[in-house]
Amino acid sequence: MLIKEFRVINNCTESEYQVAQLYATAMSSKEQTGGGEGVEVLKNEPYESDNGEKGQYTYKIFRLTSRVPSFVRAIAPTGSLDLYEEAWNAYPHCRTVLKNGWMKDNFSIVYETQHVNNSRGDMENALNISEADLKKREVVIIDVANDKIDAKDYKASEDPKCVHSEKTGRGPLTDPDWKETCDPVMTCYKLVYIEFKWFGLQTKVEAFIAKAIHNLFIKFHRQLFCWMDSWYGMTLQDIRDLETQIKKDLDVKINEGTPVVVDK
Repeated sequence: MLIKEFRVINNCTESEYQVAQLYATAMSSKEQTGGGEGVEVLKNEPYESDNGEKGQYTYKIFRLTSRVPSFVRAIAPTGSLDLYEEAWNAYPHCRTVLKNGWMKDNFSIVYETQHVNNSRGDMENALNISEADLKKREVVIIDVANDKIDAKDYKASEDPKCVHSEKTGRGPLTDPDWKETCDPVMTCYKLVYIEFKWFGLQTKVEAFIAKAIHNLFIKFHRQLFCWMDSWYGMTLQDIRDLETQIKKDLDVKINEGTPVVVDK
């Protein structure tokens, strides 16, 4: 098992991020969907747990066969690589679990996320994990302005060093030390547990997944910053209305176009 803690520093407040994250998730789902692959939202509803915790529960299927490594596709049965995601968003704390029906308990990705206002990524144990897990944990600081992304994913309109928010006056993030000086500021502490039990493939696949998640977090949060003028000022009800419309769009879009096979 790999344990990674990604710390994403953002030029917004914690309350702004709640809306921004949901907006960016909805829009990126549209971007990933088409050609028989993408995101299918089965449930998106309020929940209350036995301990009184309240939040939003989502259940999604990610049909992304073409985006897994070729050495896994070669041995996996057709249709067996769908990912099933359950998420409990009790903001500012969120928990997400991804499973696979074919591998069952031999595969899982678990995210525990804490969103902290006025933090610059310097909390050493924001999620209060055990000493044993702390010893295994690797901390990765994400700089949305300066971390490299794949050339195929680059867009000037999604580059925080090029974008200025008209509504907030924030950006572009051209100062090399922007993480230490920007205001407002908050940090997403994303603890990720990655487990892939398969003799001979475990280390290789877990490393592949960790790299993919790292790249995903960079791209997602670059978009989140650059889309600020779209989400700034939206309410949670605005977001729920958008999610309803996006679900309708996804149900149609998933069967359109041709998926692009990523051979890695």
